[in-house]
Amino acid sequence: MAHPKRKISKTRRDKRRTHYKATEAQIATCPTTGEHHLYHRAHWFEGKLYYRGNVLIDNAVEEAEA
Repeated sequence: MAHPKRKISKTRRDKRRTHYKATEAQIATCPTTGEHHLYHRAHWFEGKLYYRGNVLIDNAVEEAEA
């Protein structure tokens, strides 16, 4: 039988088990635009890239200048 050299906690063991892991994609709603997107992901809306309600990239300005 296996003889561990040190104790491994029950919490650490339980974290590997499936009941802690997310089973479906979690959907968030942007507070600024109201669009649905995946958590921790930026999303495009009307030529702008939003992340956590803030604009990261504004392509609408670049298209108007060109």
